[in-house]
Amino acid sequence: MNRRREQPGLTLIEILTVIAIIALLIGILIPAVTAVKDAAKEVKQRGQFMTIELGLTAFKNDYGEYPPSTYLAPPVPPYPPRPTVGGIYLGAQRLCEALLGWDLLGFHPDSAWWWDGLDINGGPLSYDPRRVRGTATFDERKKPYLESGTQNAFKLSALLGGYFPTTLGTDTYVLCDVFGATKITLPDGSSVNAGAPILYYKANTSGKTISDVYKVADNQTLVYAKQMKDGTRHPLADPNPGLSYEFFYGNALPADAKIGYIEDSKITTRVWPYNPSSYILISAGADGIYGTSDDIRNFGD
Repeated sequence: MNRRREQPGLTLIEILTVIAIIALLIGILIPAVTAVKDAAKEVKQRGQFMTIELGLTAFKNDYGEYPPSTYLAPPVPPYPPRPTVGGIYLGAQRLCEALLGWDLLGFHPDSAWWWDGLDINGGPLSYDPRRVRGTATFDERKKPYLESGTQNAFKLSALLGGYFPTTLGTDTYVLCDVFGATKITLPDGSSVNAGAPILYYKANTSGKTISDVYKVADNQTLVYAKQMKDGTRHPLADPNPGLSYEFFYGNALPADAKIGYIEDSKITTRVWPYNPSSYILISAGADGIYGTSDDIRNFGD
């Protein structure tokens, strides 16, 4: 009876060759898959911007202008001054209030744009966070301008953790981008990935210079806080000593030919920003750092 000859197995060299080929393929595929994912996220982010833009247009139709972005609006006399501790209210926070409401339950037309949700006298006539007026405030509000917008709205204190400046107010919300770089814990104990806050700057249409049209201060405290939390430099927050935030504004000095972050390079007669009649929106992009090449913006290329 003839025995079947045993088929020889793979040699060590053949196994190592197969492993090397697999490793090579993985090395090629992973960057490609990552690039595809990033491209898909970029498309999704631009879609979010389009939704925000529609909401801002509806807001302007209702109130005659886009929401403010100033980091702290002083009360108009004869109203008493409000405390500045816990009182800085930035462009990112104001964007969320305009589109979703201070407490995500709709915008109140009598909002004083303050971090604590009270009126300009510190009373309960707008959002009434102390519930002095019961449910009356809800009948006075507009419906949120963003459908399902709350899924990307998070408290700023949760996003920044221990690096949260007390001057920003713990109960304020911001709209976040779609990149989900930060894991946070919600009040119910569940965890979710949240993106970086979307920065919002409203144009001063009467401005005569690029730094009059847009104010870097409108979101500066927030960007600084995120820079501290990340332990990474965010170019958008870098003042470049002596150059007046040259990265943000452009040619702060006549001899400097660098194009600024918000500068419209097609205008050559003077340094002038994109969108000087409306607003600009900025997402930190996949790397979560403001002022790098992967930022998603509603202006420029």
